Amino acid sequence: MQGNIHSIETCGTVDGPGIRYIVFTQGCLLRCQYCHNADTWEIGTGKIMTVDEIVQDLESYRPFMEASGGGITVSGGEPLLQMPFLTELFKACKAKGIHTTIDSSGGNFSERPEYLSQLDELLQYTDLILVDLKHINRDQHKRLTGKYNDHILKFAQYLSDKNMPIWVRHVLVPNITDFDEYLDELGEFIGTLNNVEKVEVLPYHKLGVYKWEALNLKYPLEDTEPPTEDRVENAYERLTRHLK
Repeated sequence: MQGNIHSIETCGTVDGPGIRYIVFTQGCLLRCQYCHNADTWEIGTGKIMTVDEIVQDLESYRPFMEASGGGITVSGGEPLLQMPFLTELFKACKAKGIHTTIDSSGGNFSERPEYLSQLDELLQYTDLILVDLKHINRDQHKRLTGKYNDHILKFAQYLSDKNMPIWVRHVLVPNITDFDEYLDELGEFIGTLNNVEKVEVLPYHKLGVYKWEALNLKYPLEDTEPPTEDRVENAYERLTRHLK
């Protein structure tokens, strides 16, 4: 089983618990204005790697992962574009007792039976999903990412119905997502979910601008500065006030 892989980070500390072996997959349907991995957008490119190649490389880092309560995280791009590959990878990892995490926006979620069948199989081998909720307002989500958010909210609800543990992640962007009314509405939605273990507010940053420039793309938020610490704290309070 082969997958299209953008890159691998061997000792990540911000994409799930403990020290993580992070696989960045190639391909994404969203076009987030603040994306720091714009070079992962194109589908069907990247380095072709097999499950065995990844697991063999991962073995070198198992002592660090196990000592810290870490494991493997598959991010992107959008990992769920390659579910059969991801399922086989996680099967192999679970056979070795390795904690498995997916970082997903749910951007390709579908209620088609064939999609749900693949997803349900994958969830059997998944310990945690980091769910990136970009914007609660439908029209603002379209402006920010190029897609409406109906299916993404259904993805979060589906995981709740399945009792799949999730961490909700939200990028706080001044003048886009950082409005109390949007944060309150998103907090209310998060409060309807039964499976939220943690909420993370990720302050907007410009660390990926150089990738846009390398791709000859105009970065749309060049005049936007990171949020203040007070606004980050305000966002966290509003997003977590309805947690069960």
